[in-house]
Amino acid sequence: MKRLYILGLATLLIACQNSSNPTPPSSHAEQAEGFEMDRTEIYSSFELNADLSGLSDEDKQIIPLLIQAASVMNLCFWYEAYGDKDELISSIENEDLKRFADINYGPWDRLNGNASFLAAVDEKPLGANFYPADMTKDEFDAWNSSVKNSQYTFVRRDESGKLSTVWYRDQFAAEVKEAAGYLRQASELTTNYSLKYYLELRAEALETDRYNPSDVAWLKLEDNDIDIIIGPIETYEDQLFGYKAAHEAYVLVKDREWSDRLARYKNLLPRLQTDLPCADVYKQDEIGGNAQLSAYDVIFYAGDCNSGSKTIAVNLPNDEGIQQDHGTRRSQLKNAMRAKYDEILIPISEVLIEESQREHITFNAFFGNTMFHEVAHGLGIKNTIDGNGTVRDALKEETSALEEGKADVLGLWMVTKLYEWDEIEDGQLMDNYVTFLAGIFRSVRFGASSAHGRANMLRFNYFQEHGAFLKDPETGFYSVDMENMEAAVTSLSGLILQMQGDGAYNEVKALMEAKGIIGE
Repeated sequence: MKRLYILGLATLLIACQNSSNPTPPSSHAEQAEGFEMDRTEIYSSFELNADLSGLSDEDKQIIPLLIQAASVMNLCFWYEAYGDKDELISSIENEDLKRFADINYGPWDRLNGNASFLAAVDEKPLGANFYPADMTKDEFDAWNSSVKNSQYTFVRRDESGKLSTVWYRDQFAAEVKEAAGYLRQASELTTNYSLKYYLELRAEALETDRYNPSDVAWLKLEDNDIDIIIGPIETYEDQLFGYKAAHEAYVLVKDREWSDRLARYKNLLPRLQTDLPCADVYKQDEIGGNAQLSAYDVIFYAGDCNSGSKTIAVNLPNDEGIQQDHGTRRSQLKNAMRAKYDEILIPISEVLIEESQREHITFNAFFGNTMFHEVAHGLGIKNTIDGNGTVRDALKEETSALEEGKADVLGLWMVTKLYEWDEIEDGQLMDNYVTFLAGIFRSVRFGASSAHGRANMLRFNYFQEHGAFLKDPETGFYSVDMENMEAAVTSLSGLILQMQGDGAYNEVKALMEAKGIIGE
């Protein structure tokens, strides 16, 4: 069996190696006193293996070109997240701190609430480098611009100090030309027509900031064993408004065996949409059978998805119109998922989960929970029920955190229903519940500065209030209360679906302020 070994391309978190004496995160107060903290020891290089034995010779020639195109996204994301990478790195004398800055794509610790770990650097702007640091929300709202909300524009000040926009294609003219060139070289090598068409359209999209045609072409890929997801995609980095997309890339090799396992679930999505635990008005969107469920091995990360903790599943495209008309693809990154399971979840469970329940922690349950998290993104409602636009527009900067919270808990609700319907043949529901609880403790280490981190704390605090898990005061071990867990999963799913459909910005903001936080 031929394998591709890529060491250090994905730096995955490992935890609890020194769980009895963990390194405390730094505080903003310490930073203000000139304190610098290097926490590179919380990260570890992990060897990502991908089986290439089933690939054609042309696919093997294409992979290096895709990696070169993906690498360019690192340059773009550094600018979006911070600004001038070279200037920052050259100002740091300590080599470990340089490495830590590289992992975080800037001087802010992504797993410590974006606290600065360099004494000379202030806290991170909510808008990262997408907006002027001195711009207020009121100034932005009062500004008359037809493209200010675009996912693909920077907001800057002109010579007179007034707000203006710069398209990504202009800011990154050299970078997108380079990346597009590699994609076109790859398209010339492949004999797979649908892959050729997608690569050509994606190259054009990078140069024009028009991504929808290439997104549709990506959904129509057929018989491809390699794939690349590339461009400005997620809006997590923009914590001011949640408007601006950040550049990233994944280079992937399809796992056909696991993909075939997943394909059977897509036909159940309309039934799951009908059964959602909310009033009918909040599930009026039609869910077709055109969703794709696939498993991949990831061989290269770049940009947004490579910053801090690593992404292990992807649900795309994000455009609501494309989702309605063409569906989505939920991609499970199996080798990265396995790394996190072996190196993080299992060690955490040995420290925090009641010994009698540890037998319920399984990779199949971890894979299933992650997969149905991504599937859950496609359920629910995309437009507010009052007809005043999309949920994304209504909930503004709170959109991403609540949507991730929905996917977390609604994915577990879906697993519960599938067991009820005898559609899951392996394992038992308790496996998914206990693995999910252990996964909360894995994810709590993301902190509460990211959308995923806030979503994680929302469900942790909600589950705690509703008795979904118990903590032994003597041993400190946690255990699932199955009846309360099922009830909490259902009630939280219904609450989030209703808030999204209502476009209840103020209520969502209050919920996240109360429960999307890390307590003592």
